[in-house]
Amino acid sequence: MSAKNNIIFGPINSRRFGMSLGIDLSPALKQCNFDCLYCELAPAATTDKQSKTIKVEEIIKELKTHLTQKIDVITLTANGEPTLYPYLGELIDEIDTIKGDTETLILTNSATLINPSIYNALLKLDQVKLSLDAVSPDVFKKIDRPHESIKVDEIIERVVAFSKEYKGKLFIEILFVHELNDTIEELKKLNDVLLRINAQRVDLGTIDRPPAYPVVGISYKELHGISMLFDSALPIHIASRVHAEPNNASYTKEEILNTLDKRPLTQADIVLLLDEESKARLQELLESQEVAIKTVGNLEFLLPSENIKRKRRK
Repeated sequence: MSAKNNIIFGPINSRRFGMSLGIDLSPALKQCNFDCLYCELAPAATTDKQSKTIKVEEIIKELKTHLTQKIDVITLTANGEPTLYPYLGELIDEIDTIKGDTETLILTNSATLINPSIYNALLKLDQVKLSLDAVSPDVFKKIDRPHESIKVDEIIERVVAFSKEYKGKLFIEILFVHELNDTIEELKKLNDVLLRINAQRVDLGTIDRPPAYPVVGISYKELHGISMLFDSALPIHIASRVHAEPNNASYTKEEILNTLDKRPLTQADIVLLLDEESKARLQELLESQEVAIKTVGNLEFLLPSENIKRKRRK
């Protein structure tokens, strides 16, 4: 049963994170330090703090009434940026006292990691998803339209540092906008930065809801092509399939193994990429144990069995 209060919403069955119960830390209005081109919320002036807040006690009271059912994650989010909530550390501590086996997750744009108190608060969470749409200052400003005080170089260094210190499950998300951060030059820079980050998974996505500004996303085929350009050591996952158009191409067993060696794929990827005969060849590779399944977070990836023994380069 869905929560009626506008602070608590869901539960929602997320393919990436499981059954998620959401906490909106800015239910009354959009409060964000970014004004992203692709945002599903209406354009709004950026801010570096919340002007309207809700009490920790009110959130916990509402949360308690919705933790009676099976929830995989309690997700901290907002109409805007959840880490602008001024009592974040206190809230996380209070949630920890009642959550039991349920894990905590935050969806953040990463910018406030430069604040030591927020950095330390996020270290206490079970799961953290950090956005990193671009690493070049000009591209970053065009896509994410950040508050004037925010510098992408500072964000990158804090994300890298956080990834080394954090003990939970860390996810990085990149959302691609057509002809902005999907250039070869920007992809190479993103690749170099991602190799410095210890993430469990890197999710590649694109626009899948009506955006705030007149920009467009890219296709699944383009996302797959981009995924193949990243270093094979990176745990890349294509998260967006709204614009998916089946490729249904023919792959030999060797081509299947080569593709999975470069980029492990989910069953949803396989459905889009392979024709029926190639899917049968993949099944034979699974039965002969040349291809194995590895679970990362809530997702299952197919990859060559010998790769299971490999350790990711640090």
